Amino acid sequence: MLYRFVDFQRALLQPLTMWAAGAAHAFVDADSPLACLPGAPYIAAGYELLYRFGKAYEKPEFNIKAVEQEGRTIPVVEQVLLDRPFCRLLRFAPEAATVAGVAGRKERPVVLLCAPLAGHHAVMLRETVTTLLPDHDVYVTDWIDARRVPLADGPFGLDEDVAQVQACIRQIGTDRLHVLAICQATVPALAAISLLASADEPTPQSLILMGGPIDARRSPTAVNQLAARRPLAWFQQNLIHAVPDPYPGAGRKVYPSFLQYAGLVAANRLPTAHWDYYLALVRGDVARAEAHRRVCDAYDAVLDMAAEFYLDTVQIVFQEFRLALGNWRVRDQPVRPQDIHTTALLTIEGELDDIAGRGQTQAAHDLCQGIAACHKRHITVRRCGHYDLFSGPHWRSEIYPIVRDQIRQYA
Repeated sequence: MLYRFVDFQRALLQPLTMWAAGAAHAFVDADSPLACLPGAPYIAAGYELLYRFGKAYEKPEFNIKAVEQEGRTIPVVEQVLLDRPFCRLLRFAPEAATVAGVAGRKERPVVLLCAPLAGHHAVMLRETVTTLLPDHDVYVTDWIDARRVPLADGPFGLDEDVAQVQACIRQIGTDRLHVLAICQATVPALAAISLLASADEPTPQSLILMGGPIDARRSPTAVNQLAARRPLAWFQQNLIHAVPDPYPGAGRKVYPSFLQYAGLVAANRLPTAHWDYYLALVRGDVARAEAHRRVCDAYDAVLDMAAEFYLDTVQIVFQEFRLALGNWRVRDQPVRPQDIHTTALLTIEGELDDIAGRGQTQAAHDLCQGIAACHKRHITVRRCGHYDLFSGPHWRSEIYPIVRDQIRQYA
């Protein structure tokens, strides 16, 4: 019922939302007399925010058409390599590399960017992709909103997440592959490569883990503490709801996007982004406002998570710590990071990360005992928060050079 009520409420607010959009335009349109009134930019910006808080956010597109490299603009091609019910594997590559011969393509290292399935769409990593593109071919796990997946396509839990990462690795091939996993995605990425190693399958050249809960017992954050102090039944009873008609996934149990969005607002993550957008609008800084708008679109577009996946993550990662304790089994196969021998390991944490606490990602080094010490490295970035790890100045000026050098070393 709650899901239906929220949809009904959104429908009721739609006239007000559209009116706010029209009013915002009227106060900035050069042909409108309202634009000449004192304080018109402030009024327009206020109406724009009202419109944005009331509108329904669909999944944004990456819309990466070109990248800059050594002063040149290089067109970018986006392709879908795998299309599964819950995930698509996207490939981004400069057009020159795409149309060149096979030998030309092999010269470029390949990065599989494992996006977290933690509420936001993979487009949250757009800046990560554009930064990587000049020097690499980039593949991205693009997760599908569970409310758009019919019940007939079956359940999707953490086991299926691990299997999806394995499928992506096999599809790309491991010869020049480097896996970069962020936040929640660090757990299934490490598990997927561990299982490949245990089965004597080829593994990637390097694995880069950033800001993820490999061992959530270390420096527990508010997120960790919430999961630890509530029984699994509480999450099932209070956060899981059935998708209503007319969505394609009607009847599927999910952790709805509107509850996740409420949590983001409560954590004060969204208001700051919108306030920056408001200030840019008031100042008339079109370029900065557009950049903030893109960030807000990515933050506000939240997907439904399949109930099985969400509950598995709470139980396995944040309550029972199975990966860290060495008793996690995926489809009845033990997850043994110690079986990884030929993949270099780099872990990166933010000093001020309030989602994955200090040491949680670094714990991967203790688990991957089969990797020689000379092929393992850990970095803690000073004054760096969680989202700074993959976007903004910390990512561009401090973290990406480390990632790029790691890939070059093992390419």
